[in-house]
This record gives sequence, C-alpha cells and structure tokens, in this order.
Amino acid sequence: MDKEIDDLTNEVNELINPDYMDDDELQGIVGTEIDDAIDFIDNTVSPIRAKATEYYRGEPFGDEEDGRSQVVSMDVRDTVQAIMPSLMRVFTSGDKVVEFVPRGPEDVAMAKQATEYVNYVFQKDNAGFLVLHSAFKDALVRKNGVIKFYWDESYETQTSEMTGLDDMALAALSGDPTVSMDIVSSYPAFEQTEEMAAVGQEAPLLHDIRATRRLPQGRVKVEAVPPEEFLIDRRAKSIEDAELVAHRRVVTVSDLVAMGYDRDEIDSLASDTDEMDMNVERYTRNPALTNASSDRSDPAMRKVSYIEAYIKVDRDGDGIAELRKVCVAGVGNKILSDQPWDVVPFASFCPDPEPHDYFGMSIADIVMDIQRIKSVVMRNTLDSLAMSIHPRIAITEGQVNIDDVLNTETGAIIRQRSPGQVQPLTMPFVGQQAFPVLTYMDEVKQNRTGISKAAAGLDADALQSSTAGAVAATVNAAQQHIEMIARIFAETGMKTLFRGILRLIVQNQDAIRMVRLSNEFVPIDPRSWNASMDASANVALGNGTDAERMAMLQNLMQMQKEALTTLGPINPLTDMQKLYNTLSEMTSLAGFKDTSRFWSDPAQFQPPQTPDEPDINEQLIAVQIQQIQADMQKKAAELQLEREDMLMKDDRERDKMEMELYMSAAELQAKYGTQINVEQIKKSTAISREAMKAQAEMVKEAVRGEEQRPSNPQRA
Repeated sequence: MDKEIDDLTNEVNELINPDYMDDDELQGIVGTEIDDAIDFIDNTVSPIRAKATEYYRGEPFGDEEDGRSQVVSMDVRDTVQAIMPSLMRVFTSGDKVVEFVPRGPEDVAMAKQATEYVNYVFQKDNAGFLVLHSAFKDALVRKNGVIKFYWDESYETQTSEMTGLDDMALAALSGDPTVSMDIVSSYPAFEQTEEMAAVGQEAPLLHDIRATRRLPQGRVKVEAVPPEEFLIDRRAKSIEDAELVAHRRVVTVSDLVAMGYDRDEIDSLASDTDEMDMNVERYTRNPALTNASSDRSDPAMRKVSYIEAYIKVDRDGDGIAELRKVCVAGVGNKILSDQPWDVVPFASFCPDPEPHDYFGMSIADIVMDIQRIKSVVMRNTLDSLAMSIHPRIAITEGQVNIDDVLNTETGAIIRQRSPGQVQPLTMPFVGQQAFPVLTYMDEVKQNRTGISKAAAGLDADALQSSTAGAVAATVNAAQQHIEMIARIFAETGMKTLFRGILRLIVQNQDAIRMVRLSNEFVPIDPRSWNASMDASANVALGNGTDAERMAMLQNLMQMQKEALTTLGPINPLTDMQKLYNTLSEMTSLAGFKDTSRFWSDPAQFQPPQTPDEPDINEQLIAVQIQQIQADMQKKAAELQLEREDMLMKDDRERDKMEMELYMSAAELQAKYGTQINVEQIKKSTAISREAMKAQAEMVKEAVRGEEQRPSNPQRA
C-alpha cells in the first residue's frame, strides 16, 4: 500500500511540476551512488578492517614455517579488553546516560521526564548494554561502530483455542479487526426434538475455533549494525553531511513480503547467490559463512539484496537537495519505495576520529604493528630456546643408524659403527638479548594507548614502594586515554542516538504508556514534548573508581549531618532533601537500583494523621452555649421560685377570701336573713385556681424542654 501511495504521489508531482525528477533519473542517481559506496567499502575499507579482526583474534600472519615457532602475541585483544570494562562502566554505571536540556523554565519538567523515559526506552525496551558493547568493540577494533535507531511497527501475536461459542459470540469476534480465526468444528447445541422437526426448526450451533489476536506494539528499536553492512560515500566527513548513507542486508523473499512489498516483484529480484559474497570482512568476522550452502528449495527463503539508502537529491526541482529514503533491491538496485525523510537514523562511534574524514583510527590500527613485532621476537626467542634444548646433530653418513638418530625419545640409544660418528651442534640460548626489545615494545604500546600493568595496579615492582600520590598519578595518566575515548563517544554517537530516540518517540507514540520511572508508575504522553531539545552527555568521567566515589560521598554525608546538627534543619548550607540525595546516590552506587527500599524522599513525606484539635471559634461557641444553658437553668429556677411564691400568696389570699366570704355570708345572713350559697362561690374560685395551675405547668414544661434540647453551635 505504501508503495502504491508513493508511486501515485510521484506521478502527481511530475504532472504538476515539470522540473520534478522522474523515476528513471532517480534510479540512475541512486544506483550510481550505491555502486560507488559498495566499491569503496568492499575494496578499500573492509580489507583493512578484516586484517584488524584477524589481529584481534590472534590468527596466524600467513608466513609461518613448519618446524618453527608460530606463536602470535595478542596485544590488540589485550588492549581492547583492558579498555572495554572501563568504557562500559562509564556509560552504564548511571541510569541516565544522556540528559535533555530544557530551553525555558516551562520545559524543566518535560525535559526531566523525557530524560528518564528515553533512557528507559534504551535500557529496558532494548538491550542497551549489549548494543553499546557491540558498537564500542566494533569501534575499537574496526574503526567505527554504528548503531541504527528506528520505529518498529511490530505486532504481538496471541493464539488461543475456544470451544462452545454460539453464533452471537462468533459474530462478536468476527467484528474485532485485531482478531483472525479459523473454525475448527461446528455442532448442534442439543439434539433436535420432534416438535422442532415438525415446524422445520433446527437446533442452534456451537463452534470450536482457533483465534489469533494481533496487537500493535510500536516501539523504538535500537541495534548495532555490522560494519560491512553500513555504506557511506567516500567523500563524506560525517554522517550528517554525507551525500549517501545506506544499510545493506541480504534478506529473504519472506522478509520483504512481510514489509508490504509485492510478491511477484520480489520474486523477480531474488537470487540463489549471496550478493555480499565479495566482502572479505564479513567472512573474516564469521568464518562459518565460508562453507554455508543454500540447498533449500522454498521460494520464500530465496535471498534478495536489500538496501535502505538515505540520499540527498533535488527531486522536486527547487535547486535544493533534500534528504530522501530510497529502498532498493536486487542486483540492479531497483527502487521499491521513495519518500522524503527528516534524519539519517545512524549514530557512529570512533575512538580516534580523523578531522575532515569519516573513518578515523581504531585501537587495532595503532597496536597491530606492535603485535607483529612482538610475535616475531617471541617466535625467534622460542626457536632459540628449542635449538639450545634440542640441538641439531651431525652424523657420518653410513656409520650411524638413521632411525636411531631420528628417534627423539628421551634416553633412546643411537647405534654407530665407531665412536664420534654422532656429534651435537651446540647452539647457545640467546633469547635473553631479546627481552629488552619486548619491554621496549610494551612501553611503546603504553605510550600509544595508556594501558599498562602499572595503570591497572598489577605491576608489583612498580607500585609496591611508591607513594599513594605516585600510584594515583600513574593510574590517572592511563585513565586519561580512556576518558578521552569516552568523551568522544559521548559527544558524537551518544548524543545523536538519544536525540534520534526522542524524535522517534514524539513522532510515533500516539498513546499514553504507563511505565515505571524513579520507582513510580507514571503515564507518559510524549506528543506535547519538544523533539528538538538539546542533549547533554552524562557520563561518569573523572569521578574515580566506585570505592573512591563511595568514600567521597561518605565524607560529604558527614559534613551535611554536621551542618544540620549545628545550624538546624533550616539553614543556608544544606537540608534534608540534599542529605537524601547523598544517601540515595550511595545506595545506588552500592548496586541497589531501587533506593526507595531504604530511603524515603522528603519531598513526598506526609506527616502521620493526628486527631484534629478543636478550633478556637468552636471553643468559644461551646462556652457560649454552656453559658446560655446555665442562664436558662438559673432562669428556670427563678421562675420556679416565683411560681411557688405566687401559689403560696394565692393560697393565703384564697384562705383570706374564704374567711372574709364566710364572715360576710354570716353577717348578711344574720342581718338580713338571706341564704348565701357559699359552696357555689368556692367552686367558682377553685376553677380559676385550677386554670392558674395549668398555665404554670405549661411554663414549667417549656423550660424543661429547653434544658433537654441538644447543643447546636450553628443554632446558637
């Protein structure tokens, strides 16, 4: 589909723009550049790198003689192996190999998260350590190590078998675009009854299926490129200004069809022979390929030469050459796809770069002559030793048994017809005169590379009587060479690599991803990040060994604790956060990556929850409520006293009135003879008194209700 879109786009551009470069012209330019780059790599660069590989492996030089010593000194391998551990420690001792620098205050948080995530992608999603190991070894032995970074649109495939699915479940799975399935068998859910048969109804079916789910798992892919597969034009000074940079491979028809290319077109480009048979470096690095045979008759496994070329060409006719990705295949480099591109996806590492030239020098280049000289000296020394131990013998022909002379068994007799017919030709051992030469060559190697036994702390004669300062100076002098290589790697390949990874993430990751960063699971959405952020190499240069760094951190921690003890937790020198940083760095240096198991970040500390103290306003309201309740109780008591006093007065008045009533009634009866109904008058008076008592009881109940009502600050 992509090929059809590219072809259609090119046809439209050719119709709109008469200056647009047609496919035939592009085919000629790309084919010429690729052929020239292949000729340059295969015939000029690869033989040199193949020779360096042979020296690294200690293979014979080709001028060995039978019966003579054939020993080979391993100086190239020894030097490379002495550099690799320090170099890998520099780039893998910390979690953040490269840091991104924010362009403004608003980018600080984004740059921090981008740094952590890009390092996570390099170390976790990819085998970062092994990729760097391969690239660094290629650089030290074969001039340049190359790492390729790209977005891999791969899929995760899950296959499962399901049984007993009805038609609805089958239809639901069929509607899922990520699922493809095969029906293994179908059978009725139950036996058909006579009633169903009478009305022509059939039992529903159940299905057993095999389902395959393909889930997209787009990720950044980082891999070390074999040196002979990397092509660059002979005029290039760097990857950035090269007119052509390409990655050539020999793949199968199946691989290209899986990439989306047309099967018939790829079949026409396939070949039974390997297009990289002419590259000597490939077979030197992997001798097993020499006798490899392709007897398979499977058409899908036929070989095809496939090249991803990144070339600068002015196809749109505007007078400015643009970068384009052109994929070609087959012997004639037929173009399969062509599209504009933004960046060349390669990062290069060279330990000793040559100004104004892409290919610099490797460690092997500066040690190979020393290995050859030492091998010759060692061979002659061993030959001299062998001649002195087993000297040649002169015999008188016809007077000695030849079989006895040729027998080298210890203590074997030699039969001769008369004495003196066998005489050894004494050869003195002169190898000791060659030892200073070997020592001198080691010094030359040390001056060139900085690697020596004294620098590694292995030369007891040189270090046992030296002061600590002298030992440190010797070791530091050697480390300067390694640090120079590390700095070059950091400023060239590592920055390019991590900027490329950031760009791929921003351009292609279109969904939030949950990953664990800084011991916490964080949602990562890079779509809003700035893909052009500057990168800063964060390699452990000049920091000494792990033991030295641990000792320095311990001293630093002690000074921080003294400052906190003397000046208090809030002071102008340090605080708990800085002490935590020191402790965390010490724990990480000790090999424990998850420092949260031992220390808690003060920035995330929350004090334990304590019972809330009552608010001062609530206290005032409570006091006011208590005062009101006390006043109400006092008022109720006063009302009770007034009521009782009133009743007592009422009783006295009533008694007084009764007495006056009786007296008045008696006087009136005595004076006028009138009959007064005193009982009726008393009854009316009692009714009024009962009304007064009922009213008093109502007041009393009201007071009691106020006393029993619950306190309510808002109501108060």
